[in-house]
Amino acid sequence: MSVLVASDLDRTLIYSAAALGLEMPDAEAPRLLCVETYEGRPLSYMTETAAGLLAELVRTSVFVPTTTRTVEQYRRIRLPGPDPRFAICANGGQLLVNGEPDTDWQQRVRTALADGCAPLEEVRAHLSATADPAWLLKERVAEDLFAYLVVERELLPGSYVKELTQWAEPRGWTVSLQGRKIYAVPKPLTKSAAVAEIKSRTGADEVLAAGDSLLDTDLLLAADRAWRPGHGELADVGWTAPQLTVVEETGVAAGEAIVRALGERSSVTWARARSQVIRAVSRGRD
Repeated sequence: MSVLVASDLDRTLIYSAAALGLEMPDAEAPRLLCVETYEGRPLSYMTETAAGLLAELVRTSVFVPTTTRTVEQYRRIRLPGPDPRFAICANGGQLLVNGEPDTDWQQRVRTALADGCAPLEEVRAHLSATADPAWLLKERVAEDLFAYLVVERELLPGSYVKELTQWAEPRGWTVSLQGRKIYAVPKPLTKSAAVAEIKSRTGADEVLAAGDSLLDTDLLLAADRAWRPGHGELADVGWTAPQLTVVEETGVAAGEAIVRALGERSSVTWARARSQVIRAVSRGRD
């Protein structure tokens, strides 16, 4: 029995300095490992304990980093352990196999988007028309699949995301606020669809998942077991599901708690499968 572990990265497993949430006295803060640099500067971190746990998880399961980042942004990250065979980028728009985009998957995604939602150009035009320069820092398009704004969170009007969501919903798009970024993503573009493809290719028997944002809900619902941290977009609205466990920790400590839980569950499943094989062999000898 094999286990597929699909986990979001930012604010689930890895954390920027601003998101670490180190509220304890400095002398009690955990040792950190930098797992991403950008323009020569450290950008994202895990605790050293989480890094060790993740390295073991990568070796003992089909571990799939599952992110809204573009391929270029994902490639800046250096996670502990062997390089994963599969990775999901662009919220499911890109499926990497041994580090390279799968062209067949790309075509399937673009066909689904063309049939199921308003075009990207319409959404970009609306974002440009409604974003206020007083709080807008950048406008970006990711992989020609979706758009996002980088904003001054403190200056962002409380009504903007709600109004954008109401506009986007009937056009087949989802809106998500994560840190300083407001994402507008086509509804057919999902992490769960890409995970289902990997499950089919690997023959995995159980899917475990983790995530913190609205864009992770389909992934968490599709999993056999799922976890989310005590912070983030889903925590803000109290989102839950029958197969979901909410860890009490927040910040980088939540990342450590989640990877520990994923590893423990993966080990239990592996041990059960091993026991079943041993019993089957014993019955065959009898």
